Parts: sequence; structure tokens; C-alpha cells
Amino acid sequence: MARSVALIAVLLAAVATAATPPKPSLAVRRTGVVENCGGRSMLVSAKPKDVPAPASAAKFDISLMLYFLFWYVGNAVYNMYNTMALKAVGGKHGGLTMTVSTLQLGVCSLYAALLWLSNFNPITLLGLQKPEKMPLPQTTAADIVDTLPVGFCAAAAHSAGVFCLGADPLFGQIVKAGEPVLSAFVNTVFYGKPPSFAKVVCLFFIVAGVGFASLKKDLKTGVYNLKFDERALIFGMIGNCFAAFKGSENKKLMIKPGLKDRMGGVANQFALTEVLGFLISLPVMLATEWKNLPKFCKLLVSNKDLQIGLVVSGMAFYLYNELATMTIKKTGAVTASVANTAKRVFVLVFMSAVTGKKLTTEQKIGAAIAIAFVMLYSVIDSLVKKFQEKNVK
Repeated sequence: MARSVALIAVLLAAVATAATPPKPSLAVRRTGVVENCGGRSMLVSAKPKDVPAPASAAKFDISLMLYFLFWYVGNAVYNMYNTMALKAVGGKHGGLTMTVSTLQLGVCSLYAALLWLSNFNPITLLGLQKPEKMPLPQTTAADIVDTLPVGFCAAAAHSAGVFCLGADPLFGQIVKAGEPVLSAFVNTVFYGKPPSFAKVVCLFFIVAGVGFASLKKDLKTGVYNLKFDERALIFGMIGNCFAAFKGSENKKLMIKPGLKDRMGGVANQFALTEVLGFLISLPVMLATEWKNLPKFCKLLVSNKDLQIGLVVSGMAFYLYNELATMTIKKTGAVTASVANTAKRVFVLVFMSAVTGKKLTTEQKIGAAIAIAFVMLYSVIDSLVKKFQEKNVK
């Protein structure tokens, strides 16, 4: 498993390096040009202007490889300990899923507070780089109000994701892989930004893949029937929907004059979003699961699986999401989107091994189709653009 993770990370780092514009390694010198002067050809010496010095071979970005590696491992660890915490409170029918989800964000908020108090963010140490300072954001009350929609969407997406994965960790991952479908719908209907025709074609295959993964063959009759966990499907789609809203609202937020400077960087923005998400989730938790809180408190004191599961899943959630933002910063949205799709494959295989639940043939084929076209969806516009430019030339 460790070899597979390392290999994926190396490949993604190579993709990211290849995605950057190539620098010339050899400079061709022109010693002269031929000019026609009164019918005579003359060789005029010409010095090349700003001839670039020979560049060394493209450097292998070790820090980027490590960010990818820990992003993948962090996501897998989150899924494993999230499952542990949910099992400790009785699973999907235990009546405490919202409590687990909220307290995971509570762990994130405590960690963010420690970062601000220490003015020190050690996340870059994972990439063998110097840690960065993390001062308190200089946001105004108006900035906090403007950030509330992002915090609300982040909280809703997280809680829905916990409900989804708590219902069925494997099928839930397949449903979550279909996020581009809901993203296209939200951006078209609410933000007036429809996807290109090429992306629309990909969406049909993504839906088909998730649909095929929902089928199960009757061994007696040979007839296929829809069989899936409805809870996982419904909450997975809700989570995908709010994730799409979060992305669009975040883009709107970042174009507000002076907000980036007052936030003090991506790390501060993410930390603030997690704190707001916790504060928004808390009243929802109390309103929906208050009757089960005495039961939860008893379990929290006595059950080590719940204690460890909550703390580790909360920390892993914060760290892997922060690492994801760092890979976007280093590579760009397209490469990160492809990497996120590949992450789904890794986590799907990992959770199958952890839970001991094997994927059915239909789930394997459906997941392969859905994830492949999610990856294609991420790059299709740039591929079409390159093809068109090539034809024009």
C-alpha cells in the first residue's frame, strides 16, 4: 500500500512539473543574416538578443511530491478514523452522526486556535520546508459576515459527507466522485456559468458510472436491479451540492477589495472557514440530537475508539484539506482536480481493505467509468483548446 501511495505521488508530481511551461535548455546562436543590398548578398553579423543561458534539467519538486503523498494518506486516515468514530456511537442508526461531524469541526477549530496563538503553522514541514508564520487575520465584522455563506456551505458539505460515508463507506466514495455533476448544475442555475459542451458529454458518463455501480445482479434470475444505500446516495448528493456552492461562494468572496490582505493568506482563510463551520453546526447538532447527548457523553468517557476516532479524524480532516489547497497553489486547479480524482481511487481501494467489504463487479466497473470521466472532465476544455489551436496552425 505504501509503495502504491508513493508511486501515485511521484506520478502526480511529474504531471505537475510537466504542466509548467518548458524552459529552453539549448540556445541556437545565429552568427549572421543574409541581406539583399542592391542585388548583392551581404552577410551581416548579428548578436543574439537576450540569449537565455542553458538551463539545467527540470528539477524534481520533492515538496510537491510529499504534499501529494500526505494529502492522500491524510484523506485515507480521515476515512478510516471517521468510520471508527461512527461505529463507536452505533453507526448510521445510532442517532449521533451529526454530533460526530460537529465535534470533528470542533477539533479543527481548536487546532486553528493553537496555530493563531503560536503564530506558527508547521504544515510546510511535511514538504521539508520552513514553517510559516500564521498571525491572526485582521478581518472586520463585515468580512466575517461575508464569509458566513462559505462557512455554512463548508459545514453542510462536511456533515452531509459524514452521513454519506457513515451509511456506506464504499458506495459513498463513488457518489462523492460524481461531484462535477452537481457542480455543473449549481453553477448553471445559480451563477449563470454553464459547462462547455465537451464537459456536458462527460457528465452523462459520470452519471452512468454511478448508476451502474448502483446495480446488483440477481444470481437466480440474472436480472439487474437497483440496490444501493439510499442514505449514502441522498447525503452524498447533498454534500456534492454544498461543495459546489462553497467553491462558487469562495470565488465571489476572494474578489472583494482588500479581503485577501486582511485574511492574511490561504491558511488563515481555511482556518476561519472551519471555525465558522463549527459554530454553525453546533446549534444544528443541539437541535437534532440533544436527546442522545447523555449517551454520547458516557461513550466519550468510556470508549477509546470514539476518543481516538474523533481526535484523529478531526485532525486528519484539517490537515489533508490544507494540503489540498497547497497542491493547488503549487500546481494549479486542473492538476489538483486530476489528483483529487486519483485520490478517490486510492481511498476506495484503501477503505475496501480496511472495512473488509469487497467491491462488487458492478461497483468496480461503475466506479472506473465515473472516476475516469471525472478525470477527463477536469482536463477536457484544455485538450479541446489545444486541438483547435493545432488545427488553426
